[in-house]
Amino acid sequence: MTNSIYQFECNDIKGNPVSMSDYKDKVLLIVNTASKCGFTPQYEGLEKLQKDYAEKGFSVLGFPCNQFGGQEPGDGEAIQTFCDLTYQTSFPLFEKVEVNGDNTTPIYDFMKSEAPGILGSKGVKWNFTKFLINKKGEVVKRFAPKDKPSAISQHIESLL
Repeated sequence: MTNSIYQFECNDIKGNPVSMSDYKDKVLLIVNTASKCGFTPQYEGLEKLQKDYAEKGFSVLGFPCNQFGGQEPGDGEAIQTFCDLTYQTSFPLFEKVEVNGDNTTPIYDFMKSEAPGILGSKGVKWNFTKFLINKKGEVVKRFAPKDKPSAISQHIESLL
């Protein structure tokens, strides 16, 4: 279990601890999100993936992050309200995190080392970087911010 995300606990958007082992046997797409980013419309595609595959054992997990251009300035309540009203999201949102630097949340340190970016870089480059997790909690692939959620469908289907 040490090479899986199941070893981590993260706080949901309301500050309640959630064990990642709660998602055991599910395929996950973990995304660092932001409400005021050029990629923010990807929430729509992420929600479509959630609706299309939730009953088959899939979930998107959104981790708001304000490290890129200050594009997620709100608190948890503001972020949840924005997602509910603008994109009618049904997937879980977690507390705002840091994905790079000294205060990187542990699950992101783990995912970045398991699935490095281009040329082996570990850093997350921008909002809406996506990590695909298989049913064993292993990081399978990293997708760039520009990769649209619809382009990830075939990868999700292959793991379900």
